[in-house]
Amino acid sequence: MKSSLVILYHREPYDEVKENGKIYYREKKSPNGIVPTLKSFFANAESSTWIAWKQVVSKKQVNFEERVTMEGGSESCVVRRIPLTPEQVKDFYYITSKEAFWPILHSFPEHFTYESSDWENFQHINKLFAEAACEDAADDALIWIHDYNLWLTPYYIRQKMPNVKIAFFHHTPFPAADVFNILHWRTAIVDSLLCCDLCGFHIPRYVENFVSAARSCREVEVVTRTPVPDCFTHVGTALAEPEMTTQLRYNDRIINLDAFPVGTNPDYILSMVNKPEVQERVQQIRDDIGDNKLIVSAGRVDYVKGTREMLLCYERLLERKPELIGKVNLIMTAVKAASGMRVYRTAQSQIEQLVGKINGRFSKLNWMPIKLFTEPVPFDDLMAFYKAADVAWICPLRDGLNLVAKEYISAHEGKDGVLVLSEFTGSAVELPQAVLTNPYSDKSMDECIEQALTMSAEEQAQRMTQLNKAVRRYDVQQWANHMFREAKAAETSDREPALV
Repeated sequence: MKSSLVILYHREPYDEVKENGKIYYREKKSPNGIVPTLKSFFANAESSTWIAWKQVVSKKQVNFEERVTMEGGSESCVVRRIPLTPEQVKDFYYITSKEAFWPILHSFPEHFTYESSDWENFQHINKLFAEAACEDAADDALIWIHDYNLWLTPYYIRQKMPNVKIAFFHHTPFPAADVFNILHWRTAIVDSLLCCDLCGFHIPRYVENFVSAARSCREVEVVTRTPVPDCFTHVGTALAEPEMTTQLRYNDRIINLDAFPVGTNPDYILSMVNKPEVQERVQQIRDDIGDNKLIVSAGRVDYVKGTREMLLCYERLLERKPELIGKVNLIMTAVKAASGMRVYRTAQSQIEQLVGKINGRFSKLNWMPIKLFTEPVPFDDLMAFYKAADVAWICPLRDGLNLVAKEYISAHEGKDGVLVLSEFTGSAVELPQAVLTNPYSDKSMDECIEQALTMSAEEQAQRMTQLNKAVRRYDVQQWANHMFREAKAAETSDREPALV
């Protein structure tokens, strides 16, 4: 039976567990983020296929089980794994994606490398995804593709299935045209995205950046522009946009564009925070630090995350305000990258050296300014950190969205806490009541962290109430509903809209 819904995403929708020599496919231990929501659509479709890649050494590919179903799952919901060798994964994900595309997407062209990239391997793997999708998709199926790793897949699908509906969601930023066009392969990427019926991005700025890139590569006609929805800040922040292109025409086809940021799951986070063991951990943290202010910063090692800038700001704070020595604690997670991610080695070394320097300079016998975690923190502990923290300090130099900000807001139920948020995160245009900072400016960073540490309880409650409303209004389920609804609506979008 052909599938009415085909989801292409690099992550498998389960945890693979081996017990007594047998493999089981079970629910993920940390059911947060977009995977559970995508799975709800996957499971509720009449028939569906989820396509992901799986690293498999060459000698095991002969007997590799390509199609599996999860424990308790329907036989009509199939997970199809594309086996890739370790060398293919290295070239596709760790090098071409992370060393060529990632720095351009995040507007760091100085980190871009061309020579080591394997474009032929990238094309080949995208073709494998496209072939798998076409084999499983019904003629009227919706094929829902996720992120830049699969940039070329829409083009290959369109060649084989000209009438199928293709939706693509871009989870990273989309950069300005002058940065995107550094990519040697820009025209192929644009041509592929113009094969979609719907292209979704987190925020209007990324939509407009894509439109500019498309128009610089091809003779693309802007068909419709509209004011941005009220859920986005229209003006006054670094990534604000007052209007947004919603339809393009190219080669007699209509391409629908939209902005709908991924949300979190506030009810799930709240249920985790309210677990007795998490509440006990929160109390233990507060008992350990007494009346001190607690700042939390969560993320992974990446030069785009602004961790170095944050640590230098924290050091300046302790220099400028010696009365805060012994009175402020910073808990930060900077989870180190996988061993194949050579591009992040320098960033990790810088972070560890800076933390060591600050701790060595300011520590007392009974107080250490920074507690650094470089290994993944259990989700329960992370929720306890969020709930216990007076301030969440999230200041990437560039970030497609940043869900940590939304998780922190949800953990505090809109009652208290302060969110210090970089203007250059996609979520900043949804969350203007945060203390918005410019991580490129020492002055802005210094002023914002002081404002956060001295903010009154009344102002905290006022800001967080509004932030909580925003997070609840557009949660992860609403994001998926929006994408699915707009993708279905694209079925009738081949009409000739009036020019605006």
